[in-house]
Amino acid sequence: MAKIGRPKSENVKKKVLSIRVEDSMYKCICDYARNHKMTVTEVVLQGLEKVLNRPE
Repeated sequence: MAKIGRPKSENVKKKVLSIRVEDSMYKCICDYARNHKMTVTEVVLQGLEKVLNRPE
């Protein structure tokens, strides 16, 4: 019998971050995500990668 459910990911995400943002910031993030066919999580993760990978 085949396994049922979501396939296991190689990069398991176990940590959860929670932040508070102003309504205007949240709307901007949601609009960007919708316009670029992304999730809010993908937008935030890309932003974090961009900040963390820039030279100091």
